[in-house]
Amino acid sequence: MVYRMLILDIDGTLLRSNFRLDRETREAIDYVKKKGVYVTLASGRNFPSTKKIAKALKLDGYLISQNGGFIASSVDEPYFESHLSKEDTYRIVSILENYNCHIRLVHERFSVGNQVQQKSQLVAKVTLGAGDPLFYPVTFTESLSNHVLEKEVTPSKIDIQFFEERERRSAEQHLKAHFANFEYTSSTKCNFEITAPNVTKANALRLLGLKLDVAPEEMVAVGDSHNDREMIEMAGLGVAMGNAPEDVKKAANWITRTNDQLGVPYMIKEVFRKQLRVGLY
Repeated sequence: MVYRMLILDIDGTLLRSNFRLDRETREAIDYVKKKGVYVTLASGRNFPSTKKIAKALKLDGYLISQNGGFIASSVDEPYFESHLSKEDTYRIVSILENYNCHIRLVHERFSVGNQVQQKSQLVAKVTLGAGDPLFYPVTFTESLSNHVLEKEVTPSKIDIQFFEERERRSAEQHLKAHFANFEYTSSTKCNFEITAPNVTKANALRLLGLKLDVAPEEMVAVGDSHNDREMIEMAGLGVAMGNAPEDVKKAANWITRTNDQLGVPYMIKEVFRKQLRVGLY
């Protein structure tokens, strides 16, 4: 099989655990690009953060961000975008506000989150994550549900971080009883993420494949988390990182080293070293 597209998750896959990008990873991606392979990123991160990583890798094509909710090479010219309605967002947030959790409404141009009541009884803002570039507006509000109505917020993704596993399970069950058709996945411990029905990384890849005339069997998809599982199963070669959970590894055709052991460059050299340049076929 000739593989014409390489799809890479970011956190836990491309980046080390300290969020650094290794020189060997950059060189491996340059190597596979010279073979005519289309390289893209598929991330739960917002678009500006995904674009920042892509720029560091000299990738200027389409990127999949927000767990499949936004496909674009430029924020101003999306190929595909999906937003939850203001009404659905309000209803979801209203349910989540009954739990002790941090809620982040993720849009391609901004994000907004709630202020969290900590055990000290002081209201504290959850610190910005690695996926929040400095040029991406992130605000916090005491009443997120009111903010949704006042500002008519329509996010691509809702990211919820809990402090207790019991609370996470209860909230997820509650939401699924009212929003059964929406997509639920997780990328870190004690969190889950919500996108609109049928909005996943895998479905975004299907759309991008149609745009670029690349069949799923011509794709190599690499990831480490539950939100990568479906695209790993869909691709012609699904690769799980060595640091992936067991169920993600079981869904993969191949398991590479961990993200802290240069798993991506190792996989690229093993899979692509004997492949001739795509343009020669």
